[in-house]
Amino acid sequence: MLFTDLKLSEPILKAITDQGYTTPSPVQAQAIPFILEGRDMLAGAQTGTGKTAGFTLPMLEILTRTKNTKGPRHIRVLILTPTRELAAQVGESVKTYGKYLPYKSAVVFGGVGIQPQITTLRNGVDILIATPGRLLDHMSQGTVDLRHVEMLILDEADRMLDMGFIKDIRRVISILPPKRQNLLFSATYSDEIKTLCESILRNPAIVEVARRNTSSELVTQKVILVDCAKKSALFGHLVKENKWEQVLVFTRTKHQANKLSDYL
Repeated sequence: MLFTDLKLSEPILKAITDQGYTTPSPVQAQAIPFILEGRDMLAGAQTGTGKTAGFTLPMLEILTRTKNTKGPRHIRVLILTPTRELAAQVGESVKTYGKYLPYKSAVVFGGVGIQPQITTLRNGVDILIATPGRLLDHMSQGTVDLRHVEMLILDEADRMLDMGFIKDIRRVISILPPKRQNLLFSATYSDEIKTLCESILRNPAIVEVARRNTSSELVTQKVILVDCAKKSALFGHLVKENKWEQVLVFTRTKHQANKLSDYL
């Protein structure tokens, strides 16, 4: 399958070509047709599978097919992400693939001044990418209008739940128009994710490109059983023997971290 087989419009295909892509990843090939049909969707996809383009491309296509005829520019797509880094990444993807389209997007997250974000929102945007906390700030100040949202995308929903955003997400959802398309992306399926899906997704299409609750296939895992007193010596041996130049080590306590550091 090629991107040209996915019924995407010429401006989007041109942007894809600019990036040097011709063949969609598995999650893109499965997800894009469902999204273009207007289906709600639950996608099990880990980072690095191409999931961001998997929802960005059809989202832009849907905006193109259903152009705003209601006058002023308003938020038609809301994308929620758990972190500012992911929000910025999604924002870049929207700009990259929407470069030949007239849509305006904005990224809002905490840790930076809110006033420039308010100014951007007042000027009108079609696509808003936000972290839950900062979006609630804008909602409380009346600086964001979500009454016209046609599509809600929850990216890395499992991380948002792990970070304690479930109440924030529900507050946001409670003010959105009931008639909308919902897309939920999650690397794992916990009971909390299942409950969230049941509350917001309507007859969703299911896309799964990785086995449920598995770690990344790009990571090799090994377990070595060793006496506690010999851990540091074994670790030092492994570093030396494998000529590791960069290693990230997790210890159970600060004391153990200091002890290992001193040993090394």
